[in-house]
Amino acid sequence: MESINRRGFLKKSAVTAAGLVVSAPAVRKGFAKDSPNERVNVAVVGIHGRGGGGPAGGIGHIREFSRVPNVRVATLCDVDERLFPEKVAQAEEASGFKPKTEVDFRKVLEDKDIDAVSIATPEQWHALQTIWACQAGKDVYVEKPVSHTINEGRKMVQAARKYNRVVQTGTQRRSNKGTIEAIKFLHEGKLGKIYLSRGVEWSTRRSIGHKKDSPIPNGVHWDLFLGPAPYRPFNENRFLYNWHWFWDTGTAELGNSGIHTIDVQRWGMNKRVHPVKIHCTGGCYVWDSDQETPNVAFATYEYEDGSILEFGVCNLPAGKVSIPRFYGSEGWMDERNNVFFGPKGEPGPSISGGDAEQKKQQMKPGERGADPHFVNFIDCVRSRKWQDLNAEIEEGHMSTTLCHLGNISYRTGRKLIFNPYSEKFVNDDDANSYLSKEYRYPYVVPDSV
Repeated sequence: MESINRRGFLKKSAVTAAGLVVSAPAVRKGFAKDSPNERVNVAVVGIHGRGGGGPAGGIGHIREFSRVPNVRVATLCDVDERLFPEKVAQAEEASGFKPKTEVDFRKVLEDKDIDAVSIATPEQWHALQTIWACQAGKDVYVEKPVSHTINEGRKMVQAARKYNRVVQTGTQRRSNKGTIEAIKFLHEGKLGKIYLSRGVEWSTRRSIGHKKDSPIPNGVHWDLFLGPAPYRPFNENRFLYNWHWFWDTGTAELGNSGIHTIDVQRWGMNKRVHPVKIHCTGGCYVWDSDQETPNVAFATYEYEDGSILEFGVCNLPAGKVSIPRFYGSEGWMDERNNVFFGPKGEPGPSISGGDAEQKKQQMKPGERGADPHFVNFIDCVRSRKWQDLNAEIEEGHMSTTLCHLGNISYRTGRKLIFNPYSEKFVNDDDANSYLSKEYRYPYVVPDSV
């Protein structure tokens, strides 16, 4: 693939912002198809949290890709240069190779040696970076939730298809052996007809309090951090992990942690269409802080066939709980515990593998192989069969949409009626205004990808 000239790429980005189609760059024909052992070079983008993996023992993109045979973490990209010394050392320790560093994602796309990008940036960036990467001929691993709006998610799917890219979503429970077996059990009808799934995601957190705007720290590229979001003065509460709790950059706890459980619920119920009725209530209780998003939320989703998916999140002290439960005509089941109970409450056949697989994935570095979700992505990069992905981008869009729908109901303060085929609310201009957003030039998601 030809290298993209930086000035030319910026020019193309500006044309895209005007709503015009950017032509697909050349793609290496037969990459890794004729040579299965060819090295895959990955750029990890966003290295503070999930991307970097934190202290030794953390599960992050740098460590997981470094564990996959013949994969090299070739570049680290982040808008905070202060992170580079530690994370470069971490990457070098994990693989024996010292990666390059970049602060501007667009320069990563210019590098003809990069085969795939792994995106762990704030959520307002996910769609644009994924679309740009697809246009540049790169495959993509993008963290959950995949998008910041429903329209963005659909455009990500369109970009993946148009440019024939492999795009994996970071909902890694889809690669967990026990979860796969549980879902297979449900889809085989062994619990009967599923009429209800109830899920919770309790993640105790602390209040972010109040902080005043302050000067931009040396080494922080604040404009690049905000990207498509409206410009705001630098504030520590809008930076690093706390960006999750502001609507400009996050999707509340529904999108942050809740996406994992709600994705399994939708998967278990085998829902391939969106719900038609949505109602979400909640609020930000107890804390006196700058946080805009709710710390407690409960959403109900009703489907055309009458089945219901219920889901709740809570950040206040309530223990750590992450359970999707399924109710069918023949009994009920907790996916996380892999326990089945018959219609009269008697224990039924257990589903093996869940707990063992979870413990395996929590082992210390050196005690286990690469996370199977990252392995699945690399396998598909090599085979070029995006259909074999465990969490392909359209699956990510479908589950992320549930989070967006809940947030929109919460923000409008009422029950909503949704057309699952047009992906628009019925006769509701107020709710439809949340389906997309205005972008800050030049960080514009194009009308046509």
